Amino acid sequence: MARWCYRHRLVVLLLWVGALLGLGFAGSAAGTNYADTFTLPNTDSTRAYALMEKAFPERSGDTDTVVWKVDDGSVRDDSVRSRIEPALEEIGRMKGVGDVSSPYAAQGATQISENGRIAYAQVTFTEQANGVPKELVQDVVDTSQDAERAGLQVELGGQAITRIQEPPTGIAEMVGIMAAAVVLFLAFGSLFAMLLPLVVAIAALGTGLMATSLLSHVTDVPEVAPLLGSLIGLGVGIDYALFIVTRHRRGILRGMKPEESAVTALNTSGRAVLFAGGTVCIALAGMLVMNMRFLDGVVVATSLTVVLSVLAATTLLPALLGMLGMRVLSRKQRRRLAATGPEPAEASGLAARWSMYVQKRPRSIAAGALVVMVILALPVLSIRLGATDQGNHKDSTTTRQAYDLLAEGFGPGFNGPLQVVVDGGDTDALVSTIRSTEGVAQVAAAPPSQGVTVIQVVPTTSPQSEKTDQLIDRLRDDVIPESGTEAHVGGVTAVFKDFAAVTGDRLPYFVAAIITLGFLLLMVAFRSLVVPLTAALMNLIAAAASFGVLVAIFQWGWGTGLLGLGKEGPITAFLPVIMLSLLFGLSMDYQVFLVSRMHEEWVHTKDNARAVRVGLAETSRVINCAALIMICVFSAFVLSGDMEGAMAGIGLAAAVALDAFILRTALVPAAMHLLGNSNWWLPAGLEKRLPHLAVEPREEAVSEPHARVPDADGGSTVIHGFVRTPDGAPVEGAALTLLSKGGRQLDRVTSLADGSYIVSVPSEGSYLLAVTAAEHPSRARHVMVGAEPLVYDVELAEDEVDAVN
Repeated sequence: MARWCYRHRLVVLLLWVGALLGLGFAGSAAGTNYADTFTLPNTDSTRAYALMEKAFPERSGDTDTVVWKVDDGSVRDDSVRSRIEPALEEIGRMKGVGDVSSPYAAQGATQISENGRIAYAQVTFTEQANGVPKELVQDVVDTSQDAERAGLQVELGGQAITRIQEPPTGIAEMVGIMAAAVVLFLAFGSLFAMLLPLVVAIAALGTGLMATSLLSHVTDVPEVAPLLGSLIGLGVGIDYALFIVTRHRRGILRGMKPEESAVTALNTSGRAVLFAGGTVCIALAGMLVMNMRFLDGVVVATSLTVVLSVLAATTLLPALLGMLGMRVLSRKQRRRLAATGPEPAEASGLAARWSMYVQKRPRSIAAGALVVMVILALPVLSIRLGATDQGNHKDSTTTRQAYDLLAEGFGPGFNGPLQVVVDGGDTDALVSTIRSTEGVAQVAAAPPSQGVTVIQVVPTTSPQSEKTDQLIDRLRDDVIPESGTEAHVGGVTAVFKDFAAVTGDRLPYFVAAIITLGFLLLMVAFRSLVVPLTAALMNLIAAAASFGVLVAIFQWGWGTGLLGLGKEGPITAFLPVIMLSLLFGLSMDYQVFLVSRMHEEWVHTKDNARAVRVGLAETSRVINCAALIMICVFSAFVLSGDMEGAMAGIGLAAAVALDAFILRTALVPAAMHLLGNSNWWLPAGLEKRLPHLAVEPREEAVSEPHARVPDADGGSTVIHGFVRTPDGAPVEGAALTLLSKGGRQLDRVTSLADGSYIVSVPSEGSYLLAVTAAEHPSRARHVMVGAEPLVYDVELAEDEVDAVN
């Protein structure tokens, strides 16, 4: 498929452009129909909501609040009423506004604070917040705030008002893409190579988001799903293309033609991308174990974006590589390749030195990395799940100021009242009992409808306070049962408490499911029990540390001012599920790319120390580069204007940083050095029963080798001979590197004073022998090795490396 896409690049490009434009047109025409459906079967808040929906079907629209405060006097003063009442009347006449309840009406006395300085009006729209046009909401805000004057403050709160405060869609994505572009340019040094991963990611993300918007018309997709889809889609889309482009560039630099290099890159790194994308989707599908309809739409949106990212990386990318040809390299690299020939395959620089250091001091490095992760994980012990509300918004927003004014005038619990829904029974006695309950500030019962009465209970504490949760438990466990009345506690605060409780109860099953699936996949891929066990343990450590960072920032408030975030509060209840899915998927990506190279080396050499050292040296740079890109993309979602998006972005950025720079670069290789050959242990009985799933392809033999010995049974052997000049003089110090056809370095030696050399060959097959020497151009030849040692003399000339025998 890679070769077909490479050769038919124009067709592939047109298909992708057509898909992007077609889905974009269809999405724009159809619009979106996102729905935040928090269905929690068999919970008390769900029963309360069902009764209210039955008795009060007209209360379907979103209700927002206009709050005003005077510095002196009272809100009842004529100077205040003459400004506020006309504004409220004008809002009531707007199309799309169903009702406006004014404190100046006959029944509005309770909407004025005891000191008379703060009052509020409720604006009920005819649609839910997502369906209210932003133009209408902006008109309501402008009309209300036009009534302000010196000494009179007017603020607005509510879900519809929150929507118009959000920054323009796409800012977080654009900042993330720009940051990723800088990292890619520094990594590749080529403008065209930098653009490739970005184009692939944008194509996948564009089609994914448009497809998600269309799916919102046929299934429940929450409003946060596109944001999370963008977050994961940009990260994996850029990373997957980065891995393939890096392998392709390496192949060209080692002497392969662009087409063959692209095919080889897709047949090696492309396979790893397919495997990694599959593991991410499996991890995301683990959310279905939670049995929450709200998360089903998240699974659809994020999985669809990941699938399209893999599809773009394996079809669109080879087509783009075909269009660029040699321009995927920088000008400097192309000039050096033309002047000195292919470069040998050897890991050098900081990555190689660090890999050697880890091999020499595995105990101290493992201990140091483990201490860092444990310290970062400590805050997770105090994690508290709940819901963010407008009290967590920035101080400068009108929703936050309205929230604070209502808390000041009517008590902190006013922003999250509880609704005790009574189905028949003695309501008066229950109201009296609730009024005397500890933690209750106000109680008011609405007129009954169809035998259902709603008692509004205002707690003395804020919606996010633990004492409010305790009040809900007290009402459910003691007050209502003792009254002998059938009643249920509902309201937004109770709903989120139930959501957090259900999430906490089901979270262990979810974690067990995704760890088990990941374990089985890695066991089949790497034929080992220890490698997947190590990966599972590392994933749990990374999750604990990343949630520790999340708790410290968002729950404890460390650094929220520096990051420009709002007030601290509990961690959003659904966030652990989503974050764990994404984290386990991304961690598996890095584990696959790291360990697949180690496993490749182990299969050829059966030397664990060499396998771990070579695998780390050759993959750590690209893994760290990929991680840096993801950190930039995820961190940019702080600018999304959405608290859940900011939490997910910072949490995932911290998780990726810890996973790539501490776990995969230090703790995993150090642990594998300490475990030795047991890393690759698999019981013989299990080996026979497991299906074979190869992340890397088998090496293919070349059809016309340049040197050949008779075939024999496979086994370790050598290539030996002399390196000479055309006049027969020996060449001392020439570097000879034996490579697999896929570009893996298998051995490297230097010729002696008489020009002799010996390189070790792991088994029969086709190999590439590259030779470099001072004052001679580098050249490479294919050789076919059998069971016996191969005598292969090399003559270094000005234009080629040739075989003498």
